[in-house]
Amino acid sequence: MLFIISVGFATYVHMMVTPTWVETQLRYPVYTNEAGFWIYQQGSREIKIDAIVPYAESPLRQAALDQLGDTPNIKEQWVWRAAMTQAETSDAAKVLPVLLKAEFHFAWWSLFPAFIAIALCLITKQPLVALLGGIVIGAIMLGRFDILNEVIIPTIGTSNAASILVLYLWLLGGLMGIWAKTGAAQAFANTMSRHFVKEPRSAKVITWCLGLIFFQGGTMSTVLVGTTVKPLANKAGVSHEELSYVVDSTASPVAALIAFNAWPAYVQAFLFIPGVAFLATEGDRIAFFFASVPFSFYAIFAILGTLLLSLNLTIFSGPLLKKAQQRASATGQLDAPQALPMSAKELHDTAVPEGYQAHLIEFILPLLCLIGVAIVSHFWLGSPQIHWAFSSALLLAIAMAYFKGMSLTDLLDGFGNGLKGVVVASVILMLALVIGSLSKQLGGGIFLVVSLGEHIPYWTLPVMLQLIAMAIAFSTGTSWGTYAIAFPLGLPLAWSIAQSQGLENPELFMMLCFATILNGSVYGDQCSPISDTTILSAMTTGCDLMDHTKSQLYPATFAALLAAGMWTLTTLIFV
Repeated sequence: MLFIISVGFATYVHMMVTPTWVETQLRYPVYTNEAGFWIYQQGSREIKIDAIVPYAESPLRQAALDQLGDTPNIKEQWVWRAAMTQAETSDAAKVLPVLLKAEFHFAWWSLFPAFIAIALCLITKQPLVALLGGIVIGAIMLGRFDILNEVIIPTIGTSNAASILVLYLWLLGGLMGIWAKTGAAQAFANTMSRHFVKEPRSAKVITWCLGLIFFQGGTMSTVLVGTTVKPLANKAGVSHEELSYVVDSTASPVAALIAFNAWPAYVQAFLFIPGVAFLATEGDRIAFFFASVPFSFYAIFAILGTLLLSLNLTIFSGPLLKKAQQRASATGQLDAPQALPMSAKELHDTAVPEGYQAHLIEFILPLLCLIGVAIVSHFWLGSPQIHWAFSSALLLAIAMAYFKGMSLTDLLDGFGNGLKGVVVASVILMLALVIGSLSKQLGGGIFLVVSLGEHIPYWTLPVMLQLIAMAIAFSTGTSWGTYAIAFPLGLPLAWSIAQSQGLENPELFMMLCFATILNGSVYGDQCSPISDTTILSAMTTGCDLMDHTKSQLYPATFAALLAAGMWTLTTLIFV
């Protein structure tokens, strides 16, 4: 009934609701080359700006868009932007090229598909059905009735989607399948249980420590930690809700604090604001990122919360995690009675061929290879090459088993079982990408940010930006995608308020606003059932997706509330 009613609303939006077009200014670090042409950088590429028109003549300026009765003929255009701040006016270059873009939203309706997907997830506990429902609603709102050819295929046919599919379906699934076939994962769990892990608390503490060690963040940390600790945690009797929470909440929060990873290089590209001296160069913006780390209060509280749970101190963990811990302790059941674990039975069953003797080293060496390749490639190339890491680990695991005497048939059987074990989770990841793309096209993030306005008390802005980032990330299922929306809109707003309200310490105010967007995005991504890290945390630990989502919502929200209080107090006292 909810889905049928939602289809009716989506049809109404498509036929009756006029989209609101919004001018968005993207300020890139631009410069002139030796030939006198304006250049901007996109990644490692230098791109020439061919045509620049006066801002007053652009059809994409807000005044022109407000008078527009239809879709604009162009969606983006480079314009000359006159100096707007005192710092810019005193600069030699008083006019800079800025990229204008025209984007639209349907007000609160823009969030409708993501809301329906999340509601269906909670009601049915079937992520596939829920995501498909949200995709259908979003497609109808956009008038794309050929959903397969106009929505799904264009999204999953991208290099990003192919990369995810290869990594999680073939490489991760294959590696887990080989470990299950050789018995290497079970041998690792047995050894750890004999020497290090004596009870659930020590297993959770080891999981927490590994979350700190694998500080690359996001999907990489989630997969590495979840894959490593699952066999020993299962043997120690740790509930899957607890395990998935510790894995998920020590991934992105740790990456935000121990930021020697790809995050600063990615985020700095969205921080350029003309006239702001401490954000002028790439080095300045990366230094600004690290200077803001002490204000990542949500990340700090989230990591402390997982440590307390690991030590069996559940005072801040919420009723669902307490119940899961008590159930596992009393009955030995790692999942709730009605749970539908994300990983299939192929990854839980050990079918070692007769006569084959599993050894701990078959788990340790591929794991060390995986970590080593990721770390070396990070320092060598600037970002961890996750595909290289998992490919080398998988090939090493296969080679070790083959030279120990396992037949090629048995290896292929293990590899195939591994693929079967993660195929459903991989499909869910693909659908999550599709609904995230739809949410962005519908303009939900743009609507949330532009609805703020500039006439607000400065001390309320950090928490407002936190709430907006949380909402965008929760509804789209991505923190990095939220950065691309929220930073270019939120930080110029913060700078404008700092200037107009005469703040004594505008740089500190900007750091606080930066931290709220960064941490709010992490919270929303972590708690969203359509997020890749949420799905992977459940998949690698063998947890029911909705059990994981609901059980971690309480401690994550508690940490977010504490962080909001700290940001507000810091703003009032020091800014």
